[in-house]
Amino acid sequence: MNALLLAVPALRMAPPVMQMTGAPVGSAPVTGYQGSVVPTGRGPAVTDTAILVQGGSLRTWSYRSPAVEQVQVVLSTEGRPLDADIELWHGPDNTPVKMRVYVENGQLRPFSAVIETPRGPNTVAIRNIGQIEFPIAANVVADNVDNPSADCLSSSTTIQGGALRTYPFDPSVDSVQVLLRTDGRPLNARIELLQGPNNNKQVIELYTEDGRDRPFFCLLETPGSGNVVRVVNTAPVEFPMTCSVVPHSINPEMSTGAVLGGDVVIGGDVGW
Repeated sequence: MNALLLAVPALRMAPPVMQMTGAPVGSAPVTGYQGSVVPTGRGPAVTDTAILVQGGSLRTWSYRSPAVEQVQVVLSTEGRPLDADIELWHGPDNTPVKMRVYVENGQLRPFSAVIETPRGPNTVAIRNIGQIEFPIAANVVADNVDNPSADCLSSSTTIQGGALRTYPFDPSVDSVQVLLRTDGRPLNARIELLQGPNNNKQVIELYTEDGRDRPFFCLLETPGSGNVVRVVNTAPVEFPMTCSVVPHSINPEMSTGAVLGGDVVIGGDVGW
């Protein structure tokens, strides 16, 4: 019996063949769109570097190269309020720059500021401290950064600790430049954009550990009339700072006169 079994050659089955689900057996493989997305005919996709930061979440941008000496932070919304914390992390447990930003309308007045980042690596952290219904579009770039103009660098005034300065602007001014510096001491300031009595359209609470090594520069959008920029030095009297607030862009088509039902010009001539 054993001899008979050894004499019979072993039967081998055919190797298994892997088949795709839903494809008929023996059909030719599908070619033409392997490894890519089938176009839908909607045209090329538009690339946007802005990142959506939901309410209560945190996003970071890291720059390891020491060649990146400054970055520009741009925050905006779809017309809803904007409330965010921005920090610069330089090493473990070292935060040389902090700011709290509030904007009433992030679409009409987007926030734009330049943060100095010497001696990398550096990380910019943006936290949306608003509710979940108020997302923020955040963008941090290291190239094509806005710089203060020559007029902004030359027209600076000193603000002592605890003092404040106000800068009213004409309705034709669409945006202004704000530059704050110190002689190497810490910088603590509050920047407010007012449009009407105690009507804050934008508020920035700022801290910088070295106002000469890390000065603060930002652009404030000032649409409409009655815009006033108020800068408060919230540091003690031993920490003065220099401030410069000048127009950035001007709309010559904007009327500067009084409008019926609008602003009232005190002491203006009355035409009969």
